Amino acid sequence: MRQDYTIRFAHALPSWPTDRRWLLAFAILLLAACSSAPRRPERTFKDSHSSLANLPARAPSTANTGTANDVLFRAIALVGTPYRWGGNTPSGGFDCSGLVDYIYRNAADMLLPHSSREMAAMNGEKVQQMTDLASGDLVFFGGGGGISHVGVYVGKGRFVHAPNSGGTVRLDDIDGPYWRDHFIYGKRLLD
Repeated sequence: MRQDYTIRFAHALPSWPTDRRWLLAFAILLLAACSSAPRRPERTFKDSHSSLANLPARAPSTANTGTANDVLFRAIALVGTPYRWGGNTPSGGFDCSGLVDYIYRNAADMLLPHSSREMAAMNGEKVQQMTDLASGDLVFFGGGGGISHVGVYVGKGRFVHAPNSGGTVRLDDIDGPYWRDHFIYGKRLLD
């Protein structure tokens, strides 16, 4: 009786080569599932289509070229940092004025107010035309209600800013469709 049970049980099990094929098929499916492409993160910069990209790069003055370079490199290094209203550190995130203050405080040893309107009221040369901007200039945007946004011009028609809730610090064309229409002026603090 015991012998019959063993024989019946042995016939109920699949053979070893069949088990290996199933195991191999399972491993292949598992690896295929694990190798699917991850979701792409939001792009923090886009290829430039700025009409200003072919203008020669300019610094505010020869005396401040090093500081202007520090400002622009610090600004570009922060691209991708999360936006946070009222934020002013890389670990806590940035809003637009907190970003500009952080850049100038760390790269140029200048303390700026934490409001785009107050920054616009600071002493400094106003730059009315986008074509006259120099690396490191503050750039102000707004509409009928006055100034509502600030960023740092980094040259070649691009600026770094913290645009909105839920986004990240970005590098954008200053003469892109939205920004061109809302540009008010630049402010040169490094001369």
